[in-house]
Amino acid sequence: MVTISVCMIVKDEERVLARCLDSLKEIADEIIIVDTGSVDRTKEIASNYTEKIYDFKWGDDFSAARNYAFSKATMEYIYSADADEVLDEENRRQFLLLKQVLDPQIEIVQMYYANQLEHGTVYNFDREYRPKLYKRLRQFVWEEPLHEAVRLSPVIFDSDIEILHLPEQCHAKRDFSGYQKTIRRDGELSPKLLSMYARELFVSGEKEDFLEAEEYFTKVVHTGNPEGDLLKMVECVLAKCAHLRGDVSAFFTMCLHNAADGKASSEVCYELGLYYREQGQIEEAYIWFANAAFETESQCNIHYSGDWALQRLCECAGELGNAEEAAQYQKMAQEWTCPEA
Repeated sequence: MVTISVCMIVKDEERVLARCLDSLKEIADEIIIVDTGSVDRTKEIASNYTEKIYDFKWGDDFSAARNYAFSKATMEYIYSADADEVLDEENRRQFLLLKQVLDPQIEIVQMYYANQLEHGTVYNFDREYRPKLYKRLRQFVWEEPLHEAVRLSPVIFDSDIEILHLPEQCHAKRDFSGYQKTIRRDGELSPKLLSMYARELFVSGEKEDFLEAEEYFTKVVHTGNPEGDLLKMVECVLAKCAHLRGDVSAFFTMCLHNAADGKASSEVCYELGLYYREQGQIEEAYIWFANAAFETESQCNIHYSGDWALQRLCECAGELGNAEEAAQYQKMAQEWTCPEA
C-alpha cells in the first residue's frame, strides 16, 4: 500500500476546514497544513488533526505556498487539497482502494473535480479531470531497446474518484486584485493567467472589474499578439467593456474583429443581443441570442451559449407575442445542463 501526505495551504478557513479534514483523515498518512496568515480559529482546528502546521508569509503567490507545503511532505505520494473540498463516503472508499492497488510507476493520478460552476468558479465544465495525487520523488527511466531515451512525460492515471468542490463564498474580488498586482509587478500575465482573468470576469465580474481590466486587455491586443482562443477571449472582454462604457463605435469594432474569421464567440453574440434589446429592437436581439445559443461556442463562460442565452430567447419571444415559443425556450433553459470536460 502506498503512503500519502495530504498537503494544504489555508487562510481563515474555520468554517470548512474540519469538514474537509474529516473526509481525508482515513486516507492521509500525514497531514501538512501551511497557514498563510489566518486570524480566525483555522490553526486551532487544524491542530486536532495534525502537529505539522507551518506558517508561511503570504506574498501573493499560491505556487510558492504550495511548493513550501510540498517540501514538508515525507510520504510516497502527495495529495493536494483545498479546504472547501470534500470526499464523500463512496469516494473515500474508492480512494482507500486506490492506495492498496496503485502501481508505483504511476506518477500523477487525476480525479474528477465536481460542482465547478458554483460560487463563481472559472471553469466551463461542472465536472472535469484534475491532477490531484502526485508521486513525491520521480524516478527517471530509460526506454526502448535501441535508440534509448529517458521518459520525460509523467505516467498519468485517470481515476473514477470524484471530489466535491463546496465553496461557501466567491473569491473573485481577491483574484481580480491578484491579477492587477501581478500586472503591476511583472508587467504582464502569462497566457494561462490571462485566460483565467477573462473567464473570471465573465463568471463573476461587475462593471468596475471589467473597466479596471480594460487597460491591460487593450495593451494585450496591441502589443501581446495573442492568437486563437486567447485572442477571442480578449476580444470578448473588450467588447463587454466598450458596451459598459457606452462606446458604440468601439463595441461594434471589437464585435466585428471577433467575428472576422466566421467564428464569433457566444459572449459577443449575447452582448449584441443585450445591446439591441436595450435599443428596443427585439427581433434583432432575438437573432443574436439565437446565435449565442445555437450557432457559436462560448470562450469564457459556458452559460452564454447555454441557459442564459435560452432564457433571453424566452424573454424576447414573449415580448414578440410568441407565447408557445417562449415556453419552449423556458423549458430548454431549465433543463440545460453543463457538459463534462
